[in-house]
Amino acid sequence: MSDSVWYISHGELILRMMISAALGGAIGMEREWNHHAAGLRTHILVCLGSTTIMLLSMYGFSAFISEVSVRMDPARLAAQVISGIGFLGAGAIMRNGNIVKGLTTAASVWVVAGIGLCVGAGFLTGAFFCTFLVLISLYLLNKWEKVWGRKNRHQEVEIKMIHRPDSLARISAVFGKHGIQIADLKMKTSSRGSPDEREMTVLFYLKEVRPDQWLPVLEEITLLDIVHGMETRGGQVSPQAIAATGAPAAPNGVVDRGNAPRL
Repeated sequence: MSDSVWYISHGELILRMMISAALGGAIGMEREWNHHAAGLRTHILVCLGSTTIMLLSMYGFSAFISEVSVRMDPARLAAQVISGIGFLGAGAIMRNGNIVKGLTTAASVWVVAGIGLCVGAGFLTGAFFCTFLVLISLYLLNKWEKVWGRKNRHQEVEIKMIHRPDSLARISAVFGKHGIQIADLKMKTSSRGSPDEREMTVLFYLKEVRPDQWLPVLEEITLLDIVHGMETRGGQVSPQAIAATGAPAAPNGVVDRGNAPRL
């Protein structure tokens, strides 16, 4: 009877649970080093719990296999893990305005649950290879994503100007003159003031702006008679301060009010 597929030795059961804790810990260690909400202990517990449930589903009811009315379904309890782990993953997701954080951690918790199920079912090749790919994704691709993100990050400049038919064209011409591409823009028009002097605010998203390009561009824009004010990611910059003094650029290439002399 020990040769039945519904039975497992104590040694193999303990081995699978130890493998599960090791694989879950390997993934959780990366989350722990980067100070994420779900770290080492959380991933170990999720992986170990999934393995235990899978072992229970496969071998926990072996005493009833001889009953005529009993049909064994090892996937029944495992299916509940897949749906139930979503509640734990949702707790790691935080939203602040348009910024969403914790999606990678939530996904890692979900995939660790899948790895635990694989270990519990004895599908060790799949569990080890999945862990290997997850670690590559979290370690190597994370570094590559940061490097790629710096090269493709958009710089933001908000300009308040008089709403005239040629206002956007004049601002865009200055950016184009210095070789700066506009990726996107958002425009908001004020309802106050006369039709000829109505103010509008335009947020420009710029591509690949080098630090040495900022001062010449901002100085030239502030000399335009249609510009009332300007704000960059480093803070508000008065047109008079930039045009008259040429404030130094901040480390990220943005002219900062803190570096501009007070007038």
